[in-house]
Formats: sequence, C-alpha cells, structure tokens
Amino acid sequence: MKKKGNFIWVGDVMKGLIEKYKINENELSKILTAIMEYACLKDGDGYWVDANEAIHHLLDMPLGELIGKKDQELAKRLPRFKEIFEDCIVSDEETWSKRTVTEFEWEFLNKGGIYQIVKVYKIPFYHQDGSRKAILMLGQEITFSKLKELELDTTIKELADFKFALDESSIVATTDHKGKISYVNHKFCEISKCTREELIGKDHRIINSGYHSKAHVREMWETIQNGKVWYGEFRNRAKDGTYYWVKTTIVPFVDANGKPYQYMSIRQDISKQKEIGEQILFNAYHDELTGLRNRRCFREEIIQWIAQSRKNDQLALIFIDLNRFKYINDTLSHMAGDQLLIDVANRLQEHLTHQADLYRFGGDEFIIVLKNQTKHEVEEFVQHILTLFLQPFYLQQRRLYITASLGVSLYPEDALDASTLLKKADSAMYLAKEHGVNGYQFYPSGTSRHISKRMNLESDLRHAVKENEFVLFYQPKIHLPSGQITGAEALIRWNHPTKGMVSPSEFIPLAEETGLIIPMTEWVLEEACKQNKKWKIAGFSNVKMGVNISSVLFKKDIVGMVNHILDDTGLQPSDLDLEITESSMQTPELTIPILHQLKRIGVSLSIDDFGTGYSSLAYLRDFPIDRLKIDRSFVAEISSRGEAIIDMIINMAAYLQVRVVAEGIETQEQLSYLKNLSCNEGQGYLFSRPVPAKDFERLLFRQKKSVV
Repeated sequence: MKKKGNFIWVGDVMKGLIEKYKINENELSKILTAIMEYACLKDGDGYWVDANEAIHHLLDMPLGELIGKKDQELAKRLPRFKEIFEDCIVSDEETWSKRTVTEFEWEFLNKGGIYQIVKVYKIPFYHQDGSRKAILMLGQEITFSKLKELELDTTIKELADFKFALDESSIVATTDHKGKISYVNHKFCEISKCTREELIGKDHRIINSGYHSKAHVREMWETIQNGKVWYGEFRNRAKDGTYYWVKTTIVPFVDANGKPYQYMSIRQDISKQKEIGEQILFNAYHDELTGLRNRRCFREEIIQWIAQSRKNDQLALIFIDLNRFKYINDTLSHMAGDQLLIDVANRLQEHLTHQADLYRFGGDEFIIVLKNQTKHEVEEFVQHILTLFLQPFYLQQRRLYITASLGVSLYPEDALDASTLLKKADSAMYLAKEHGVNGYQFYPSGTSRHISKRMNLESDLRHAVKENEFVLFYQPKIHLPSGQITGAEALIRWNHPTKGMVSPSEFIPLAEETGLIIPMTEWVLEEACKQNKKWKIAGFSNVKMGVNISSVLFKKDIVGMVNHILDDTGLQPSDLDLEITESSMQTPELTIPILHQLKRIGVSLSIDDFGTGYSSLAYLRDFPIDRLKIDRSFVAEISSRGEAIIDMIINMAAYLQVRVVAEGIETQEQLSYLKNLSCNEGQGYLFSRPVPAKDFERLLFRQKKSVV
C-alpha cells in the first residue's frame, strides 16, 4: 500500500467549501458523495457513523454492521482489508494533526480478486473548542489512469533504452522530408570525420562518394517518398577523403495522410565485410599462386564473349602445357615448382598484346585467348610464345630450361561454344606434346590421337571399376587442442596394372564425366565403413570416417546408397561424415532436401575445400552441415593474405554453430595460428600423409599407448 501527503485541486475545493460556506460534515458528505465513488464518515473518536453503498459493496458488509465500529475491530473482522484499516488508523491521526485535507492512495484486491487503486481524501472537522468532531473520507478509483501513467513511464524508459542501444550499435541520422539533416549520433560523426555542426542542416551529399549511379539514388528516394522502408548499401566518402561502406535502412515517418515528414537512416559499417567479400570474390576468379585469372573466370568470360560476338568476330584459344613439370616438382620440391609457375606466368604476362588474355587453367596449364586475329597472325603469336621458353628460368640459384606444348582451336571455325573449343585445344596440345617438345598444333590435326588416348583412359578406368583396382588410403583428422586423432578421411587411389599408382586428379574428372564416379563412390563408402567398423571392434571408438561425395551423386539415390551400406556394414551413422564439395551448393534447390534426408539418417555433413566458392555463401545458412573444411590454399597463405579469410571463416562457423577443420597443415606456424583462433580440427602432412589402413591402425595404437 502506498500513500502520499501532497495536495491536489480536489482537496483545495473541499477546503474552500468548508471555510467559505461553513458547510458541516453531513452536508459536505452529501455533496461529495454525488461526485466521488466512495464515502464514509467517522466521529472524533474513530467510530463509523455512515458509509455509502459503494463502501458496503467493496467491504461486502451491511451498513448496520459497520456503524459503531472502529478500524481496529473491522481489521479483525475483514482480514482481506486488514492492511487498509491499519493504515487508516495512522492516516487518520496524520489528518487530525495537520488539521487540513489530506490525500492518500490505497492499493488492494477487491472481493472479485481484481486489483484496484483508489485515491483517498480525508477531511477533518472540529468543535468550536478545537476538539475532534468528525472525519470525512472520500475515495475515487484511479486504477486505469494510474496504470496508464505507469505504462507511459515504462514506454518512455523503453524508448530511452532503445535510443541508447541504437546509438551505441548503429550509425544514426534523421532528416526532414527534403533530406536536410536534423540529427546525427556520435557514430555518424566518427565514421564521417565531421562534427555535428558541420552536418546539421546539410543533406547527405556532404558524404557522397560519387560511386553510385543516379538510378540507384532515384530508386531510394522513390521508395521512401512513397512511405516504404528502403534497404540497401552505400559507399560514402569521409571528410578526410577515405571511403567506407554502410548497410543502410531508411525508415520514413508519415503523417495521418501517409505523407513522410521525416526520415531516419540506420546504418552499419560493412567496410571490412566488403573488403573480405571482394577478396573472396577475387580469389574465386583468380589463381592464388600466380594472381592470374583462373579456370572459372576463363569459362565465364569466354561464354560472355561468344554470346556478345558479332558476325565477323574471331577468337583463338591457345592451350599451354609445361613439359616435364612433374619432374621439377619431384626433384627440386613443390616450392620450386610453384616459383617456376609464377615466373612462367610473369614472363607470359609481360609479352602479351592488348588483344590477348592470360589464364592459369590449373596445375602446369595456362590458356591464352587471342581475339580478332587472322590464322596467320595467331600462328606468328604462338611461335613468339614458344620463343619465350628458349630463355632459361632461375630457381634456387640454378639455371633451368623448360619447354611447353601448345594446342590451338579457333572460333568459329572449330567450334561455337567454349566447352568444345577447350576440348579441341586440349586435343591439339596433346598431339603437339607427342610430336616433340616446344611445339604447337592447330586443331583438327591432333584430334584422332587425343580422342584415342582419352578413350583408352576411359576403357582402363571402366576395367579398374570392374576388376577392383582401387585401394583406399586414410589421412588422420586431428583434434587440435589435444593432438588426438578423431577421424580419418578415406582417399581413393588407382593401382593401375602397368602404370602403377595413378593420381585422383587424373581419373576423378573423367569418372565424374562418364558416371563411373557412382560405382566408385559406392565402393569407397562400403570399404571405408567396413574398415571403420573393424577399428571400432578393435577398441578405437572415437574415429569418425570421412568420405568425399561428388555433386554427381546428388542426382542419384545417394540417401538409399548410404542407408544400404550402413545396414550392411553395421557402422553407426554417427561414425560417418560425408564431405560434399562447394559445387554442390550451386544447386541448393536440389541439394538441401537431400542433405536433410541424410541428416535424418544420423550421419554428419561437412563442406570440403570451403572458401574457394563465392556465390554459394548466400545459401550456407540453409545447409544442415556440421563442419566447414577450410581449403588448403588459405592455410598455405597463413602469415600473408590467407589469415583474414581463415579468421572470417572461423567466426562464420562459430555464428552458424558448426565445427571447423583446416586442411593442408604443413608447418608448426600454421598449427599455432589455427589453435590460437580456436580451430577445432585439422589434417595435413604435419601430422601424417595419407597412409594404408594398416599404417593408420599403427597410428591409432601408438596414440592409445601414449594415452595409457
């Protein structure tokens, strides 16, 4: 119960009636009962003399039982109102002592259990000798207005808190309907490098960078002037000339007619995200080693050029392959091989005309696209390119000579699409290689032999699938904080009867193209699950088996395949991790439902080589994944530009609540950096190369023994 001692206008009115018109307590009671909800009269000794009907109803007691009673007795008979009656005793004495109208507030639950607040006025009356005569108590329910007052106070507090939170987290400005700035918060001043005085009264042209088109700005104004919220991004220019990006929401405040009278812009600084995004986009279209445009960029640009080409446009596609590059890698080291690729790229770049575009296609392969040149001019250009390889390269203080084989296809003479042009240039290159080092060949001369070679490889691959010429190697996955083996990635190798071990990079693309990847994946899944089951039986219960799944499998019954193999091998679904490529994310409408079905089986899902794709990032949050595997290219660039991307991926994974596995860890420096970023798991040559099952089992036994 609360009470106050301040006076308001009702008290002044009552006091005036008493003093001016000498109205006694009974007359005043009759007058005020007509306008006040509750009324009762007590004599000078505190006995109840009279009460109106509302009092009877509130207390649920007849008038006869009230008359002649004191508050002490009523407190005992009406325990629900005990606190009020006890307060009455105190407040009556306060009123008598002040000798004027007093005011209080009572809070209680009525007989219906409903919360009420009543404003109470007490008016004392005295005999001529100054002794106590009577006290008139009047009450008016104020529950609704009081709650509204409290609600208003709460709303004002919430608005103040909201403004504080907004000012601390966002860049905020308000403008009038013409765009003149009327308010900016401290974050706006910080990022724009302007003071409030410099900004107030100006429009946003003060920070205009000139980056955006008039159409972009016009669309924004049309949206907000129609009373709609606008969402977008702006590149602004600070006072010191630096640029920054902001994600912007502009909210129009409208009048009763729906016409905006004020706008509030709420911005977030996304400069860092833009920088990282641009870096990811650059990486997606450029080779990380040489900085040249990559295979993806080549395909998109050539397709676009063909689509926009005119009737007489011509194009030559020159496919370059370095001879005996593998020998250099094996004898001088991969680092030396990488440096040679960089030197070759630089030399080619220096001697290109403005009509030529250079790409690194992958491995030791480069592509040059030459536009609108005659066949004779193309041949002269190719011959000039070959002369560039007559000069030596210098690696590790050694003078090194390397040759190249070039294949050429022509648009529109040989093909009308990028894929066929590429295949024909590749075929011509193989024929040039067969004819001798440092040579070139135009298509169609080399077609038959190249197709024959490809057909032989495909025939051998089909025989390998039928005769089971494949073996599995296993590379351990390590829990970085503890250094313990937590999983294995199953990696397929082709043990060719005459060529020996064939690298997956030579046969996996062909397997995907021909559909042989499906029975190969089924074999890998079955063998890997059988092996993991054996390890479980041997007491290695914490090993999760990772198996790579090609995007081709998503067009088949991959869910049925996984279910069938788990049932046959007896491996628990939780012990299997399916690693999908980022290319699978480019068709989310196909992939996402299948991934959810796999998750319902109980297997875990990882995205392999994460970070090499860009368009797929928009769909990442929709994929039910458990792990992101950072591509080895970013790990290799720790201490340079790779760190920012790794940091971003790990933060993104934490936000998505998925684990992170770093691939290609080869140095202690890389390991320390990843551990400091709380990267969960890793794999790479620092821990172990891919090894046969027996060697992997030795690693498990060695770990178990060291733990014991």
